[in-house]
Amino acid sequence: MSSSTLPRFARLATSESVTEGHPDKLCDQVSDAVLDAHLAGDPLAHVACETVAAGNAVWVHGEIASAARGVDHEAVVRAVVREIGYTDPAYGLDADTCRVIVGLRQQSAEIGAAVDAGADLGAGDQGLMFGYATDETPTLMPLPIDLAHRLARRLAEVRRDGTIPYLRPDGKSQVTVGYGEDGRPAGVVAVVVSAQHHPGVPLEQIRADLERHVVRAVVPAELLGPWTTLHLNPSGSFAVGGPTGDTGLTGRKVIVDTYGGAVPHGGGAFSGKDPTKVDRSGAYAARQAARWVVAEGLARRAQVSVAYAIGVPEPVMVSVDAFGTAAGGRADADLGALVAGRFDLRPAAIIERLGLRRPIYRPTAAYGHFGRDDLDLPWERDA
Repeated sequence: MSSSTLPRFARLATSESVTEGHPDKLCDQVSDAVLDAHLAGDPLAHVACETVAAGNAVWVHGEIASAARGVDHEAVVRAVVREIGYTDPAYGLDADTCRVIVGLRQQSAEIGAAVDAGADLGAGDQGLMFGYATDETPTLMPLPIDLAHRLARRLAEVRRDGTIPYLRPDGKSQVTVGYGEDGRPAGVVAVVVSAQHHPGVPLEQIRADLERHVVRAVVPAELLGPWTTLHLNPSGSFAVGGPTGDTGLTGRKVIVDTYGGAVPHGGGAFSGKDPTKVDRSGAYAARQAARWVVAEGLARRAQVSVAYAIGVPEPVMVSVDAFGTAAGGRADADLGALVAGRFDLRPAAIIERLGLRRPIYRPTAAYGHFGRDDLDLPWERDA
């Protein structure tokens, strides 16, 4: 193909994802597993759980007000570590031998009173949340983050099913998409995949297997071409990974968890937080509203922004940005009024509408909270 026939990209967009064995994602999953364990025993539990993983140790800290009985936090931690695949001392972290330190304490009575006061549930904190949807993929997600998540999930699949038997749990992916003048994806410009592996595997074999069984199994062939560069384990050997190679912490992958950088982020993480924390429930409701705008054909792209004050039920802001894609030239303010009229964005209403007082959160803690076609998430259903 000559340079004159290569696609012309008007802009580029890049997003990354990580596997369930990445140290930060391991911590997110532990925090959400603790949350799920308490919600299973007490749907009204208030949980704010933070996790740190380093070497062969996992620390669980935070504040909990829960009537759930018999929650064995150490067992919860070990179960998550085991399910992810850290089951061999050679990996550095091992589910059976790791040290587990639990430092959970009672939630502040002042916070509890502010949230629970009155007949209507107040927001669990102040903050700004964003929801987004776009018609460029069937999941109504931006293509770069959609592909990055699928690549990361594929890394876990080929490790678990033995297609690439020498892989270990840690891994990362990144995708750069080129968009045409019409704003539509026109090609994948770059793919980066880094996969942890057993020592001694030839780099040439790793790269060949990643290209065949991961990249070409996920990225549509029509998006790949002479314009595409593949960076497969570009740093070379990646035998040391997980919490042995890098300390993990809950809440450090907020862009991976959301829209891959396509829109702003309010800064609040999701994992380990019960739904009274609007960092979580407000973001889920904003995604539901944005999906509705796009699914109803009101706009090709929609960003819904909401903001709250702690202890106050009504949001202090609801706005919509359609990026000039609204049908019939409808104003963003009109879309905002439609969203505010259709969706009750008070925390209690969100929790009730989406059924958020259930133990549904652990599966969301890896591979994104939005656009999941492998999970039946209430905020991803048609409104």
